[in-house]
Amino acid sequence: MTLIIDCHGHHTVAPKKHLDYREAQKARLKDPSLPEPTRPDISDDEIREGIEANQLKLVKERGADMTIFSPRASVMEPHVGDAQTAVHWSRACNDLIARVVDLYPETFIGVCMLPQNPEASDGGLKNSVEELKRCVDMGFIGCNLNPDPSGGHWTAPPLTDKFWYPFYEAMVELDVPAMIHVSGSCNPAFHATGSYYIAADTNAFMQFIQGDLFKDFPDLRFIIPHGGGAVPYHWGRYRGLADMLKQPPLDGHVMQNVYFDTCVYHQPGIDLLFEVIDHKNILFGSEMVGAVRGIDPQTGQYFDDTKRYVDALNLSEDDRHNIYEGNARRVYPRLDAALKARGL
Repeated sequence: MTLIIDCHGHHTVAPKKHLDYREAQKARLKDPSLPEPTRPDISDDEIREGIEANQLKLVKERGADMTIFSPRASVMEPHVGDAQTAVHWSRACNDLIARVVDLYPETFIGVCMLPQNPEASDGGLKNSVEELKRCVDMGFIGCNLNPDPSGGHWTAPPLTDKFWYPFYEAMVELDVPAMIHVSGSCNPAFHATGSYYIAADTNAFMQFIQGDLFKDFPDLRFIIPHGGGAVPYHWGRYRGLADMLKQPPLDGHVMQNVYFDTCVYHQPGIDLLFEVIDHKNILFGSEMVGAVRGIDPQTGQYFDDTKRYVDALNLSEDDRHNIYEGNARRVYPRLDAALKARGL
């Protein structure tokens, strides 16, 4: 029996006390005379209230088994405040994910956010390595890596730059992948979920084409979410650009290390993704209760019920197994180990 593993879930309905703590952090940034806010005491029941009415309810209704779960992307906000603020906020968010996993270990497994504050001399990478190691010790299986911690001003070097190498070394050491995921946009030219997210996904892929990162780190693994941004739709463009830049073909140069999810919210988009991209590079994901929460008037179904789209494909049994389970276990070895420990 194939497990249905959703590789892309966020804690989008966090307890109010947690959100109030963030607002207190922001208030102190504006007025340093205010006291340093303390982490709130959040009960298990407060956590259950949000999860059971949202993600857990939909996991069961839509026929999934497990969600790889991380803090809400739009409120990671590494550009807000200083490096210490970023550390405190990351720890608060990741600890909350750990508590969700402890409450529902059969349904959720953790992925962490990182304190990548751009004001730190190293962009917060030392703090990010420490937080990644702390979270892996708690049972987390990966991280969300933000390619633009500035929040929409693109001040960070490309992902292929040696600036990032200390973090990549930690990823390899811990054998964890990273999902490429920006946070909220502070640049009004970018709508967060409709423009900024998709642009970041596309930018990351182009950076991988231009560089030679995977020669230095052949074991790195990245998930580019939201169906790979514009990449599958413009696959010929990127193949052609690789050729013009005198880079090797994409299947060897990039696609041994990069994977896309199925967070594409209509059937024609899913059809194209599966026609263009090798199925070994696709992981099932929905990002449900996320960027697009409404019902599609053309189908009467929720836009983010992506399992319906995948189920409508004429996949072989092997491909279906790999999309829903096998590829996730291969890309996230710590997930595979956790499932094997349960006899799965």
